[in-house]
Amino acid sequence: MKVTVKLIGPLIYEAGFSEKVLALHGVTTVGELSSYLKIDKKRTTIITRNGKAAAPGEALENGDRVAISPLYSGG
Repeated sequence: MKVTVKLIGPLIYEAGFSEKVLALHGVTTVGELSSYLKIDKKRTTIITRNGKAAAPGEALENGDRVAISPLYSGG
């Protein structure tokens, strides 16, 4: 299964890429995706799958587009 992962902001520097197609084997959830990336596990992130908010337990499907952004605040 192939999934496109798009990183936003400082996550690009942590993982070393801004967008990449990952080849995943077997059933992989949104929450498990972080194990394929070099992102600090303690960092709070917002994850979308195909343009909609994604829960950690959602299973990824071939062709999904996942965007991962750090949590921002401010005003």
